[in-house]
Amino acid sequence: MRPGTPWPEAWPEVECAEYSVGFRDDVRVGFDAASVSLTTPASTFAVRMPEGPTRDALASLAGGHVPLGELLDGFEPAERSRFQGLLGRLGRLVEYGVAVGGRDLIRLQQTGLEADPVAGAVRPDDVVRLSRFALCRSRSGVLALESPLATARALLDHRAARVLVSSLAAEQRVGDLAEQVAADAALPDTCALLGVLAGAGLVDVRRADGAFDEEGPALRQWEFHDLLFHSRIRSGRHDAPLGGTFPHRGRLAPQPAVKPVPDGPAIELYRPSLEAITERDPGLTAALEGRRSFRSYGDRPLTAEQIGEFLYRVGRVRTLFVPAAGDEPGGEIVSRPYPTGGSSYELELYLTVQRCAGVEPGIYYYDPVAHRLVLVNDAYRDRRAMLEAASVATAREADPDLLITMTSRFQRLSWKYSGMAYATTLRHTGVLYQTMYLVATAMGLAPCGLGIGNADMSARVLGLDYLRESSVGDFILGSRPPGDPGIWDPAQGWEWVNDPQWAAWAGTELGRT
Repeated sequence: MRPGTPWPEAWPEVECAEYSVGFRDDVRVGFDAASVSLTTPASTFAVRMPEGPTRDALASLAGGHVPLGELLDGFEPAERSRFQGLLGRLGRLVEYGVAVGGRDLIRLQQTGLEADPVAGAVRPDDVVRLSRFALCRSRSGVLALESPLATARALLDHRAARVLVSSLAAEQRVGDLAEQVAADAALPDTCALLGVLAGAGLVDVRRADGAFDEEGPALRQWEFHDLLFHSRIRSGRHDAPLGGTFPHRGRLAPQPAVKPVPDGPAIELYRPSLEAITERDPGLTAALEGRRSFRSYGDRPLTAEQIGEFLYRVGRVRTLFVPAAGDEPGGEIVSRPYPTGGSSYELELYLTVQRCAGVEPGIYYYDPVAHRLVLVNDAYRDRRAMLEAASVATAREADPDLLITMTSRFQRLSWKYSGMAYATTLRHTGVLYQTMYLVATAMGLAPCGLGIGNADMSARVLGLDYLRESSVGDFILGSRPPGDPGIWDPAQGWEWVNDPQWAAWAGTELGRT
């Protein structure tokens, strides 16, 4: 498809389909003497446009859908080409109605920045199926068909379109499919509609070699939810607002920068001395090069002093900024040792303690302001359930001395960010993992970040609302086994690629701490 070319121009092989064009429902059009303004939920565009056929055409589109042929007939040949180019550049502001057999069946809306539908006719003997990446959802009262593989969505306005799409769960020959839905669409109409949906990337057509496009090695290794997530958290393939748009400002109150501390018995934690730490810390390079994961522990348990130092260096609140009275809400922020987007710091830490000298077994909330542990659950069965889930995540190699569960207060992010709030909390979780690894390595402890956890169970055990705050990461910690300098042993199958002396040096440096 040529840049600036409206979609119907890219589908010359699709027969029986008639097109109309109009502005999308969320676009507001305004006119003054010399310009036309187009306002969307995200922004406003102003186009210099004096009186003339182009302005008249836009005015007609503001009143509803207009048959594309009728719209273009109002232009001289040279002006028609320029207007078609304008339609192509308007992209996400307009939509195309598709009528088949005299019925308005669907509307197509561009979602990608670079829409590139592939022209193609669907014939009665072709075998088709709904893309396994497609999803149907309600959108402004209409059933919408979308896919992370597509750069357009189809709004299924007519019952015939909905019946056809619902019949595509299993692969079928087009002729057989037309017979099943004969009451709603004849064979030519079925072929035409499927051709449009296939061109938009929503329906998969079996190729001449007998395979579907989605059976290639790259797509076979994508799961539906992963590809959808990837397509939505970065721009390019969707048309939803993205970034710091403050979608709930003025309607919902922002979450506080510091979570209210739950009720329960509290344990004051050890506060390390900066001088003592700087005297014995091995340095950044040694911690980076000597970092590794441990799933076994020494005979001596962790101590309350070690937990206090670790949490103070990893997660304490360092500073708090409170806006002045009358300022815009949402400006309350804090600072902690690790970075986050917008200083949001939505992550909270809960500790499930199994073995620690000076701290009784139990499940605790870490109060990052007062630097203390608050008991939230002392039930043995709940504690064992949390530790068992962590052990399973290590293929039962570890029976953790200490499990740190990271939860996210989701609305702290979603109040400000559109389209990327959950992705951002996962990024923050990764940053916190690395911070924990480096601090634990510098302290001579045995750290290990976990890849899976049970968010539903942890929400219950921690007494949380799953939709407001639940777990997004898990980290286990213990005392380091004796005689393990943290060097990867070539005798165990490790092959050094770059500068093994770095790791050897790191092991020596860490052994001194």
